[in-house]
Order: sequence, then C-alpha cells, then structure tokens
Amino acid sequence: MNGIIIINKPKGYTSHDIVSKVKKITHEKIGHTGTLDPLATGVLPLLVGKGTLCSKYLINHDKEYIATIKLGIKTTTADKEGEIIQTENVQDFKIEYIKKILKEFLGEQNQIPPIYSAIKVNGKKLYEYARKNQKVEIKPRKINIYEIDLLEYNNIENEVKFKVQCSKGTYIRSLCEDIAEKLGTIGFMTELQRTQVGEFNINQAVSIDKINEDIIKQNIITIENLFKNKNSIEIDKRRLELFLNGVRLSTDLKSDIYRIYCEDKFVGIGEVKNKLLKRDIIVI
Repeated sequence: MNGIIIINKPKGYTSHDIVSKVKKITHEKIGHTGTLDPLATGVLPLLVGKGTLCSKYLINHDKEYIATIKLGIKTTTADKEGEIIQTENVQDFKIEYIKKILKEFLGEQNQIPPIYSAIKVNGKKLYEYARKNQKVEIKPRKINIYEIDLLEYNNIENEVKFKVQCSKGTYIRSLCEDIAEKLGTIGFMTELQRTQVGEFNINQAVSIDKINEDIIKQNIITIENLFKNKNSIEIDKRRLELFLNGVRLSTDLKSDIYRIYCEDKFVGIGEVKNKLLKRDIIVI
C-alpha cells in the first residue's frame, strides 16, 4: 500500500497513537504532514509506504479549522488542558460586533506562537522552557488568514465558535487568545476540529476506531491519484531502464512534476528541470 489515507482523529489520541495503529495494520512505513494536539479532532493525512516520499509536496498546505473560544478565562496553555491563571466577567456582545472583530484578522500578519508549543528556540522546544518556568524570547511568525466566519455565539456560556481558513504555521490557540483580546477580554480554546488540509477534506476521512486493512485499501489515495492534475509522460522500455537507474532523460517539456507511464502502466513521478527528466518517486 503506497499513498495517503485521511484519518478523522478523535479527541484524546495523539498523532503518534494514530501512526502506530495504522503501522500495525499495514506493516508499512507511516508518516504525517503535521500533528494534531490530543485535544483536537479532525483531518490527519497519513503517508503510507512510498507515500512518505510525497511529504515535500504536502507540508505547505493551507488548513481549515472550526474552533470554540471560552471568554473570560485565561489558561497557561491557551486551551483547556492548562491551569486557569485569570478570570473576569464578560459583557454580552452583539453578534455583528463579533463578526466585525473577526474580519479584522483577515490577511497577512505576525503571530506570536504559544509558549506551550513544539517550536524550537536555541535547540529546545518552547514547552520545555515553559515547564521549567524559564523565560525565552518568542519571535513572531508570518501567517495568513484567508477566511474567518462566526458560526455561533453563546452568550450564556460566553463561547464563540468560528471557522477559519489559514496558512501553514497558524496556531489556533494563539488566534483564540488574540480574538478574545480584541473583544476586550481574555479567553482560551475549548474545542478544535481540523476540517481540511490542502485538498483533503473531513468528508474523505475514515474513523480510526473502525480502521482495518480493507478500509485502508478502499480509501487510500494512490500516488498516481494524488498527482492526477499533473500531465503525464509515456516512455518506452529502453528509456524506462535508464530512468529507473537515475539517468536524466532529455525532453522538450517545461519544468514541472509529471506522472510517468510505460506501456500504460504507472511508474511513478518524475521532475523536468532545464529540459531534463529525472526520477523522483518510483512505485514499481
């Protein structure tokens, strides 16, 4: 099995838990394109077998989330796994005002990642500094918010539920705190569901609780299918042998990624650069 399987990660599982479970079923090398915290649910693309070689094409994907903010409470981790460090009374907001505040986050901006994150500073992960109460400078990172919409406002529970489409590297916990601050209060993230990673949607995702070999085979996105929007190249057996041995083949095609076939059989992925075709991902 070579390709990508989209898992709907349930709450309470780490991404490593999911990888381990699928690895035991497939007995293949397994990778992923970005972890989800145990608190979070939703889309977790797993790379299976030679699908792991596709990671370089997938790591910069944009993402979509549905998140809920609890207003009036601040925690150490910016989510409900942390300790409460501050509380305050929250005013009743008008829905149109919340929508207006959310729209102020559209576009490219700097975001300061949460201290409880795996970003490395001077060789140590930020959460390692946090656990030892050590001070560390956290530099802001460029992110982009493409769409952000209010889904629900519960003025009894002081909760704001919203959907956001954003660039890779966006921390939704930090976004939740920033939204609360713009509303003139404090807050933390109580729920998070990732609904899309690049072209992979929650509707494609399979439940990890029901996963087995047959379900993986039925739902795996093959490498050929993953690159279905790329043009194809047909090569004969002689050139195929050269290609598989790493020889760069001359071509008049423009620089790009191509699906490679021999006698109508899918061989793998090749890259054309400077009028030369070289092998990239081989599946035969």
